[in-house]
Amino acid sequence: MSQSVNAKSVTRNVGWSVLSKTSTFGLKFVTVPILARLLTPEEFGAVAVALAVVQFLAMIGGAGLASALILEPKEERETIHSVFWANLGFACLMAAGLYVFAEPLAGWFGAADAAWLLRIMCLLIPLQLAGDVAYALVARRMQFSRDALWSMISESLAAIAAVILAIAGFGVFALVAQLFVAGVIRLAGLVFVSRYLPRFHFHVASVVRLTRFSLGLMGSEVANFVTFQSPMVVISRFLGLADAGAYSAANRFSSIPNQVVLSGVMGVLFPAFSAMMHDHERRSQALMLSTQVTTLLLAPMMFGLWALAEPSMLLLFGPQWAAAWPVLGLLALSKGLLTPCSTFIPYLKGSGHGGALFWWAVGRAVATTAAVAYGAYGGTLIEAMVALCLVNAIVLVGYSQVVFRADGTPFLSGFYRSIRPMLTAALMALAVRYALDHYLAPHFHPVLQVAIGIALGGLIYAVLTLLTERPLLRKLLDMVRRPRASAVASLP
Repeated sequence: MSQSVNAKSVTRNVGWSVLSKTSTFGLKFVTVPILARLLTPEEFGAVAVALAVVQFLAMIGGAGLASALILEPKEERETIHSVFWANLGFACLMAAGLYVFAEPLAGWFGAADAAWLLRIMCLLIPLQLAGDVAYALVARRMQFSRDALWSMISESLAAIAAVILAIAGFGVFALVAQLFVAGVIRLAGLVFVSRYLPRFHFHVASVVRLTRFSLGLMGSEVANFVTFQSPMVVISRFLGLADAGAYSAANRFSSIPNQVVLSGVMGVLFPAFSAMMHDHERRSQALMLSTQVTTLLLAPMMFGLWALAEPSMLLLFGPQWAAAWPVLGLLALSKGLLTPCSTFIPYLKGSGHGGALFWWAVGRAVATTAAVAYGAYGGTLIEAMVALCLVNAIVLVGYSQVVFRADGTPFLSGFYRSIRPMLTAALMALAVRYALDHYLAPHFHPVLQVAIGIALGGLIYAVLTLLTERPLLRKLLDMVRRPRASAVASLP
């Protein structure tokens, strides 16, 4: 890596990455409900199923080569160019195959009417993989501050374009345009930040060497992708596009906090943990600190959304989606249960525990798919979401055991420290839900229910956090003060 990695550099780059996501949080918070009011559940479901297929093929086409490039000791131009052309070649093959077999694939996923969408969206595969090498170079150099601006621009302009097209009556094309606008601008930004322009050099031996290593990473990434996307496929196949659309809308909204925090954190932590691979003490400290901080930030958002799901769904999505509020609440709860696991994937990838990551990811994918299928088959969407919550509770315990064993941390002490902010958030959410059911809902409009609930939850969580997380808060405060003290000491 071209830049030394320490707590300060990791914290700074995480900050930039989170800032880039936070800046688009407000826009997405508004645009997702607007699109849900303008489009039908079937339209949401069709695009969600098509996108799941496209993203899966893009992951297979990339073969994990870009991730392997991040771990290379040096930036060898011949290797970099070879990876770019290999990615692009695989992407074009995948896109062509999807175009040809669009109809049988759409029928298998229970979305026969979405075949034409697959043919359009197959172009996203080369668009996405064309930027993988540039992003790998950005990650190697820890240049996330330079990448943040382009990330903000691409997400913001894509969301605005989608809303404009939806208002103009373009229907499902609004969602499709959002994906293409974001992809094109993102690719341009990555090229600008990385200063990478491909040249036609292709060295087969370099690609083969990286492929041997990357296949293990790709296997775990595919399994993780199945974990996150299989509920959509199962729901579409067993319950239909309308329920798939309700799931997609609720999942989009409940995923906003994850996109804000995790997208920034995970992108930085993978190369950071890679740089600490041979420094166990520093790596172990970074694992616990990053896990506690992400849980401290994410858990209150997710559990708070569970508590306020009913008035939030009516207020933001409108009457046509109001009945789906339990889906939003259960999805938020299922994501909240996994907040302590947010740093586990980059840790296992970056610390050389690819085998443990692969087998755990496969087991988790099988368990998640089976649980949602069990709930959906002969049941309802709500029963499928309950099954998802139950399996995620089991995943939390099992995943923590795998990671703390790999790190050499005693399980009980490590597990308690990592989930303590989550338990605090759960207590806060229960208090807010009790106040909503017994005092707020009978007397206040949904707008005031949400506003008072947020204020009450924030106050309760702040008090509980001050009581339970003083050592963590003191450590974070010291990290903030230390750079300032160094800057003052350097003044003449």
